[in-house]
Amino acid sequence: MSVDGNWNLTMSTPMGERNAMLSLKSSGSTLTGTQSAEGNTGEIQDGIVNGNNVSWKISITNPMPLTLDFNGAVDGDAISGKMSLGMMGSFSFSGTRA
Repeated sequence: MSVDGNWNLTMSTPMGERNAMLSLKSSGSTLTGTQSAEGNTGEIQDGIVNGNNVSWKISITNPMPLTLDFNGAVDGDAISGKMSLGMMGSFSFSGTRA
């Protein structure tokens, strides 16, 4: 299943649910793209595709400087997995194709 395209994400965080727009493009096992939330957009880093499994990182500055580390899987028009917030722990995320 192709991960390419736009995704509407919902992330569970210590501050409640947060929404983001994710735009992904795969080339072999490399995953590139952008993630936008609350008026801020950043390039994803260290993106990897392995079958239906995906992982990427995004650095944010709002509400505080953090690197979010996503690990999940695509199932048709759905994506879900865990997002690590470093010392703050891991939380779930899910999404659908936009």
